[in-house]
Amino acid sequence: MEHNTTFPIKITELNTLRDEATSFLKGVQWDQSLKAKNRDKNGKDESILLYLSKATGNSTSEVISVSKTILGLKKKLLPDSVAIPLHLNQALYALQEGITMGLWLRDSYYDASGLTSLNERKSALDTSERREFDSKQQTATAFMLYGTAYRILYDLKPLTDDLSVMKNKFAGIPELSLQSPMRGVSCLLFYYDKYLNHPEMITSDKDMLDFSVVFFEAIIAEIQLRIGSLEYTESITDRTYKLEKSEFAVSGWENVFEGTAKSVEFNKIKFEEIVGNRDAKHFARRLTERMLSYDFTAKKNPFQELGGFMPVFMGYGIPGTGKSMLIAAIATRLKEHCDNLDIPFLFHPMPDTLISTFQGGSAEKMVQWMKPLQDPSKIIFAPIDDAENNLQERTAQGVSAGVKEVIGVFLRYTEGAYAVNYGNSSIGLFTNLPEMLDKAVISRVQGRFKIDGARTLPDFVDQDYLWWRKIEKTMPGFVNMKNPSDYTFLSEQGLAKNLGEILKATEKPTEERVLEIYEETEEKHKHDEHLFYAELYKNIQKAFPFFSSRDIRNIQSAVSLRLTDFDLPKEWFENGELYFKKDYDTKFGMLQELMKANMKGLSFSEIRKQEVIRYLDNVATIADTDFKRKVDQRVHELNVQLEARKQFEEDED
Repeated sequence: MEHNTTFPIKITELNTLRDEATSFLKGVQWDQSLKAKNRDKNGKDESILLYLSKATGNSTSEVISVSKTILGLKKKLLPDSVAIPLHLNQALYALQEGITMGLWLRDSYYDASGLTSLNERKSALDTSERREFDSKQQTATAFMLYGTAYRILYDLKPLTDDLSVMKNKFAGIPELSLQSPMRGVSCLLFYYDKYLNHPEMITSDKDMLDFSVVFFEAIIAEIQLRIGSLEYTESITDRTYKLEKSEFAVSGWENVFEGTAKSVEFNKIKFEEIVGNRDAKHFARRLTERMLSYDFTAKKNPFQELGGFMPVFMGYGIPGTGKSMLIAAIATRLKEHCDNLDIPFLFHPMPDTLISTFQGGSAEKMVQWMKPLQDPSKIIFAPIDDAENNLQERTAQGVSAGVKEVIGVFLRYTEGAYAVNYGNSSIGLFTNLPEMLDKAVISRVQGRFKIDGARTLPDFVDQDYLWWRKIEKTMPGFVNMKNPSDYTFLSEQGLAKNLGEILKATEKPTEERVLEIYEETEEKHKHDEHLFYAELYKNIQKAFPFFSSRDIRNIQSAVSLRLTDFDLPKEWFENGELYFKKDYDTKFGMLQELMKANMKGLSFSEIRKQEVIRYLDNVATIADTDFKRKVDQRVHELNVQLEARKQFEEDED
């Protein structure tokens, strides 16, 4: 982000605000909202979040004093010491300096935005001016709290290292008020104090620093989520505020302390080493080409504009068909091209340790995992292997609160206000049990393909070949078996030129219920009529109530993907100057020309029909499999009960 002007933060001006900052540390009062009080009203455990929800805070309660709480911690940790322990003192000083900085930024915003003038005549404001006043108050509060947290992190984060233990303890911020600066800082300090008073939170001097960093990182994260709803931010985003005689500076909403994710190591696998899976390999190849077309200057992807980019996709199939290998193959190809084109790449799989036993902890971890996906400075591939473990149907019996938290965050970040995608990142769900995934999660999936493994005679020949060739390489002649006379190993494992080549036989649905509805609709309309699909969707919704408008948008995205189903010339990858390093408009124009050429011999209605059939078959497969799984489970339970009863009766005799 470029800022037009740098304004100095004068130390003398900060000095005049330090007493006001100290007064907040000595005492604040906060009246919790009903939502915060009832956040976990039915909880049965003694989690930190439940503790916070039960914390008293109202206009008649005692004053909350952070400075007294820290002195109490000193007595608890070092009862025989006269001086305050080093880290407690550092945290207290950082709090004072942070609030002081926040107050200065508040005052600066008041003057720069015209809020000072509005405040002086607050009682005489008309309706329009009152709305402007309230809106600017919210923005001023957000900027003040942001500056406070930012300054605290500047002072304390270099003093910390591994925060994983503290992050597991931390349960999030129950609420954050932006109503006014006074209420904002009171709310912030109220929950900071309540955390400090929890017996499990601060058990050592060092915990004070770790907790303070985790807490104020969460404050910044909360504010960043609300930036899009704030108005009158020009005097924030168009300038930099720099502290005299210091490297500290506030540049809009930029956060240099935000942790950057590191790429995870992975096995290098070529697509040709994966047997079968033509559909999956083709989709994966197209994905890599589209992600690499992202323009780092314009911060957008021309394939998004053309409709050929899918931020969320799913590969599904029975165990052992090559899902993990496909993940590695996608990462391998992306890494190779990124290295060749000098593009930053992040391989960012979902960790296995996402679900936390702490209330709110799973949501916090999920947010931390999702955040790097909004980084516009690199190409990001984020696979979720065995997705049914963390994204399981929420209504299923026995599903943990942690899973529900993870799903909630996933949904917010993949569609809606938080769903920022520049066309440089893609989430891939890989699962053996798609029917076990939450229905809302599945509805976010725009591209779907089956990972079915070896299916043909050449597939099985090649699968064996990939195994025994390693023996033959180290011990030539040891594998004393004859090769096929009319087949070259791996010749059938190449990549398809386009999906039409794979789907040329797709004429009608294969799922019985979908086929029945499809043929009934055909009796009224031809499939090259728009009314055919309107009628089809209406009837599908009757049979599958969870089928929604989002599913229709997903089908439309799949059709758009097919329309952009063309190869990028090989020489473009060899020389980045030919395409990848050109400006956005030039790249967009080049892709449009390829798209026009790709339409030769293709029928829009035929492509649409194929993609509709593929999608609806998938919907029915997942629904029917889920029902069958539940029936099988119930039958098993009844058989166990019958056998148990039988054995019981035999023992009684």
